[in-house]
Amino acid sequence: MKIATWNVNSLKVRLPHVLDWLATNRPAVLCLQELKMEDKGFPVTDLEAAGYRCAYSGQKTYNGVAILSRSAPRDINVGIPGFDDEQKRVLAATVDGVRIVCAYFPNGQAVGSEKFEYKLRWLAALTEWLRTELSAHEKLVLTGDFNIAPEDRDAHPQWADDIHVSPPERAAFAALTALGLCDAFRLFPQDEGSYSWWDYRMGAFRRNFGLRIDHILVSPALRDACFACSIDKAPRKLERPSDHAPVMVELDLQCLRAAAEDPL
Repeated sequence: MKIATWNVNSLKVRLPHVLDWLATNRPAVLCLQELKMEDKGFPVTDLEAAGYRCAYSGQKTYNGVAILSRSAPRDINVGIPGFDDEQKRVLAATVDGVRIVCAYFPNGQAVGSEKFEYKLRWLAALTEWLRTELSAHEKLVLTGDFNIAPEDRDAHPQWADDIHVSPPERAAFAALTALGLCDAFRLFPQDEGSYSWWDYRMGAFRRNFGLRIDHILVSPALRDACFACSIDKAPRKLERPSDHAPVMVELDLQCLRAAAEDPL
C-alpha cells in the first residue's frame, strides 16, 4: 500500500502535475495540502477519471486539504474536534482499514508572533485529538506539510530563520512521536541533505537550500509494515512546480496479517 503526501500550493495550477504523478506512481492514497480553492471548484471529475475517489475540505485562496484514494474513503472527519478554527487544515478518513490523517500545519510566520502562538495551540489540539484517534484506530498514518524540520539534519546548515526549526516547534513534533508515532522517513538510510521544500527564490532548489517539513508518521502497528519511504524531487524540476516535493511510504500490510495469523 503506497501512501503519499504533497503540498501542491494551488491544485488548480498543479492539477496536470498531480494527474501525471498519479498515473506514474499509482499510490493507494495521496494526501494534498494547500489546495487554495473552494469545494465547488474541486476537480472531482478529472480525479475520478484517473481512478481516485475524493474527500476534500477547501477554502478560497488559502489552505485546503484532500485525500485521494483508489478505494472509497470512509468515516470522514473534517477539522480537529473541539478546536474552533475557520482554517481548513485537517481531514481524516479510513481507507482499506488504515486511518489516514491529512494535515496542513500552520506556518507560524515568526517565533513569538500571534500566528506562532496559534501554531502552538493548534499543535497541542491536534496531539490531544490524535491520542483519541490512536486508541480507536490501531493502523494510523499522520501525513502532510508539518512546517517543522524536526532535527538539524532536516534543515540546510545555513538556514538562519528560527521559524520551522525553533525549540517549541520541535518539542511539539516530539510530542507527536511520544504518542507512539514514528517518522517513516527515518526508518531507512537517507542521503544527507534530503529535503522536501525549497523556496522559489535565490535558486534554492538548484543549491539544495531546503527543509524537510513534509512528513509521514505511522502508528506502532504499521512500523514493521514499512519497507520504503522516499522524497520524489522530480516534480520540483517541472515548469511552474509546487515548492514542495511528494513524499511516499510503502507498506506491506500482508506481513501484518501473516503475523497476526501466526504469531509464532
